[in-house]
Amino acid sequence: MGNEDQGCPVIFSYSRAQAIEDGVLIDVSDAATARGFRIPVACTDHLFHGYLEPPAGLSGEGQSLEGRLHDLLMLTLIAASTHGSGDRVSFRMDFLMRPGESEAVTLLAVVGPGDEGEPVMTIMLPEDE
Repeated sequence: MGNEDQGCPVIFSYSRAQAIEDGVLIDVSDAATARGFRIPVACTDHLFHGYLEPPAGLSGEGQSLEGRLHDLLMLTLIAASTHGSGDRVSFRMDFLMRPGESEAVTLLAVVGPGDEGEPVMTIMLPEDE
């Protein structure tokens, strides 16, 4: 039941499309579809810029945005398939942040309604929720 159903006017709404346009969410649906996802997928800008984009100087360590995104999406698929039912799953992923130094990060993948009520997934850090 929405706020308007309770007699309260909607003062402000922010669509998923607006969040993607503004860069608050990064659409990774093309890469996700190529790996078997059946719904649109986005990740938060905090996750994308803080962890998926490798820090400078790590290309010699075999780190790339494409490789990190691939790993994220595959771990998300594995976590979702082993989690069972529900609209969210939590899992951990290690990101190489400096040569020889990884950071273990807890991530959330949440399925919810998109702008038209369709299922969409957002992958984020817990503090992005």
